[in-house]
Amino acid sequence: MSRPDALTPVPDVEPGTAGPPCAYARLRAEQPVVQAELPNGETGWLISRYEDARAAFADPRLIRPLLSAWPPREGADAPPPALPTFLEMTGEHHERVRRAVLPMFGRRQLEFMRPRIRAMAEELVDAMVEGAADGKAADLVASYAEPLPLRVLCETVGLPYEDREIYLPHTLTLLGAAGLSMEEVLAALYALQGYADELISRREKDGYGEDYIGLLLAEAHRPGGRLTRDDVVSFVVTMLMAGYKTNIQHTGNALLALLTHPGQLDKLREAPEGIGTAVEELLRFVPLMNAINILVATEDFTLHGQEIRAGDAVVPVPASANRDPEQFADADRLDLTRTPNAHIAFGHGPHSCMGGHLTRLQLATAIEVLLERLPGIELAVPAETIPWDESTPLRAPAVLPVRW
Repeated sequence: MSRPDALTPVPDVEPGTAGPPCAYARLRAEQPVVQAELPNGETGWLISRYEDARAAFADPRLIRPLLSAWPPREGADAPPPALPTFLEMTGEHHERVRRAVLPMFGRRQLEFMRPRIRAMAEELVDAMVEGAADGKAADLVASYAEPLPLRVLCETVGLPYEDREIYLPHTLTLLGAAGLSMEEVLAALYALQGYADELISRREKDGYGEDYIGLLLAEAHRPGGRLTRDDVVSFVVTMLMAGYKTNIQHTGNALLALLTHPGQLDKLREAPEGIGTAVEELLRFVPLMNAINILVATEDFTLHGQEIRAGDAVVPVPASANRDPEQFADADRLDLTRTPNAHIAFGHGPHSCMGGHLTRLQLATAIEVLLERLPGIELAVPAETIPWDESTPLRAPAVLPVRW
């Protein structure tokens, strides 16, 4: 991509917030498609309006590049290819894998996890209450928002919880990839892929089991099955990259949003049957992630008068799109009764997040259990004094002191 003399920087999230950056309001109004310098020094077209971002995710002219091959490096030996994650698969390969895996993540199919997630959440609340028996405030992040998503992921997917010291460091490295060299990113990616491969080998030797890894392995080894063994390895890597830290930080941010909007929280306490609608609004209002969504144009086209060339990076921004006043009335206000609510927190089109319903179920259960068990829960400190974890684009409160 040719680099203009002046590039718009990718807007920064205001310190002490999850975003979206306020600067996107100006871009939506004045420069809905604009060339920007990405955190890794590359150039990409930022797309900030809802209608354009939603269309970009579904546009067949825009494809996700391999993490191990973008940005392309000229004059250097190409690194050994990594297996594509589910987000990076294209064409027939992607269609085949998605058809095989997507049914497992449907709303009805996930009902078996509801009592399990509730039991995990209640166990964590019990431990938090017991630990705060001396009257001190409890930390809702360390006690609840952080351990719950990992336990849910391990039980659903079939990841060994006891291996977390092996796979989590590589996962966290990849989620903070914007500030790393390509060599560091690739090292973490290959290490995570290697762990997944070794885990699959163990499962092939010891028995498939009834979790998602086991079900996919059975399909991969079935004569005429729609999956390959490498597809199952890719599934493990994808779930770690997309289903771990994003859920931890969104859960913490969602709980903070509720605790800092006591009027909205009171309404939810009074009408808990509205939890599904409330979760959709929390997904719209609180960015599920602020990381860069890179797509690459496969042909030339024009959008809002801008000439996008084949090979250019295109960056739709869900956090901005979900605050677009052209789509959402009073878009910067949290309204737990908002409906309809066609947010794009999980993307859109053929690469929309397969784990969306699991994230919804997990967040809804976490809120339900918390309000049932601790109906008087509130922040124990002023919100403006809460320290933040801003080590990755997935910004969230580092601690959430609460009392009840």
